[in-house]
Amino acid sequence: MLQRMQTVWLLLAAVCAFLTFKFSFYSGMLPAESNPANPYEHITATSSMIILIFTVALVSSIIIDIFLFKNRKLQLRILLADILISLLNIFLYFRQTERFNQGSYDLTAVFFLAIPVLLVLAARGIYKDQKLVKSLDRLR
Repeated sequence: MLQRMQTVWLLLAAVCAFLTFKFSFYSGMLPAESNPANPYEHITATSSMIILIFTVALVSSIIIDIFLFKNRKLQLRILLADILISLLNIFLYFRQTERFNQGSYDLTAVFFLAIPVLLVLAARGIYKDQKLVKSLDRLR
């Protein structure tokens, strides 16, 4: 299980997805009428309920996907759904930035953007394994 490179990619994607709960994607000033007490805010995975739901679903499905190494076809299907969820999650983060008057993307936004890249690398490794198993079945 751990000797497969796609497992390492999946573990890194799960760690990056878990880090989105702590680190921010965007920081900036909100309009004064929305929150007069503290107009400076950070966007994290916990800043919106829909983003929180998608992030929890993403982390849990990636962890489940790690243990499906014996069923590569199902693992690849779930991984493709994870890629779509992570892209949708990034879209929702960008939509959240429209609320701000001014602000900037944080350096830790790399964690958010690395998730779909790591998932694509894992999908590529699973696909290569699937091709290798099919070619070995033809030789038998």
